[in-house]
Amino acid sequence: MSLEYKNEEPPAETFEEQEVGQPVEPVITYYSYLLIACLIAVFLTQISVDGLETIVTGGDLSVSLAGFDKMNFRLGQYWRILTGAAVHAGILHLFFNSYALYVLGRLTEILSNRAHLAVVFLLSVIGGGILSLLFIPDAISVGASGGIVGLLGYMTVYGFKRRKLLPEGFLKNMLFNIGFIAFIGLFLMEKIDNFGHLGGLLTGLVYGLIQIPGDLYQDPREVRPVTEGMGMIALGLFVFTSIFAILVILQFIKF
Repeated sequence: MSLEYKNEEPPAETFEEQEVGQPVEPVITYYSYLLIACLIAVFLTQISVDGLETIVTGGDLSVSLAGFDKMNFRLGQYWRILTGAAVHAGILHLFFNSYALYVLGRLTEILSNRAHLAVVFLLSVIGGGILSLLFIPDAISVGASGGIVGLLGYMTVYGFKRRKLLPEGFLKNMLFNIGFIAFIGLFLMEKIDNFGHLGGLLTGLVYGLIQIPGDLYQDPREVRPVTEGMGMIALGLFVFTSIFAILVILQFIKF
């Protein structure tokens, strides 16, 4: 997508000429790469503890130590709502989540801002965890999909609000992915935490509705220093969460 925003409003007949086709400075999407690196590092630690034979199906020990165990959460281990997002149930689970994070994360960094990527991801992890806690309080949930589906919700709102500037089919593609995730979760895979997905999606949608400007001449990539700071804090929190999860899985930290 290529856009150039102007402070003054151009005539309606020249809108497309001025807004589409202008070069945009390259964006290095290192927030996305760093989040993926965190997930991979935690998974390698899981394998080292659970054993190489658990690489496909996932192991029980690492999940019990750092997964989002709702019972232990209610007993005071509140950090599990975050560490559960860093833990995955096998390499396929990790691969699909990492690929989705790569696609949606880079899209968010390029079209919006990396600060919003980190904030939406972290808030959606928490939002998905809360809804999962309310509706399936006895299950143990793992995986970053709540945060990833939150990014999907955010980009869906982006596609709706900026639809006049985006390629045709962008919004339909986002909506298709939401429907596909819902279909897979409801009809094909019983172990998916659908409430975690729904909570993450709603969080991303609400954040997008509040943050993404409706004014087509306002550049959504421009953020204030406070927003940049919030993004750095959110990213730092998940990096810290991943390091903490590794230490818990290795049992350097015990509860």
